[in-house]
Amino acid sequence: MGLIYADVELINGEDIAMARRHIIGEDEIKRIHVNILVDTGSYMLAINEIIKEQLQLPVVETRKAQTATGHIVECEVVAPVELRFKNRSTTCRAIVLPGDAEPLLGAIPLEDMDVLIHPLRNELIVNPEHPYFAQMKMK
Repeated sequence: MGLIYADVELINGEDIAMARRHIIGEDEIKRIHVNILVDTGSYMLAINEIIKEQLQLPVVETRKAQTATGHIVECEVVAPVELRFKNRSTTCRAIVLPGDAEPLLGAIPLEDMDVLIHPLRNELIVNPEHPYFAQMKMK
């Protein structure tokens, strides 16, 4: 199996909340389309500094993270980020990787959206057992 990428939309979650309260208009919600690497070895959504700045996401904390090379780095964590893929969405935190690092879609948002990697087509798909809505396991 090779690398798997997915086209997703990332949206500033605070903007969505302000639009619901009619503080800003729908056209003022900051959003970006990203071709993201699906990485089941990563836990969180990971974005880079460029995406953080474009969406103007607020920093909620800093965390240490281990990179693929084994190095421990301190990174900002931003929230809330709404992530949309096909007919699925989730709201989560995102760790901010330095510079223009490649964004990663980790296991937690994948599980929350109830999406799967199709091994023959090498693509991200909605769970065919639940094609119209995400279903979570509660046990």
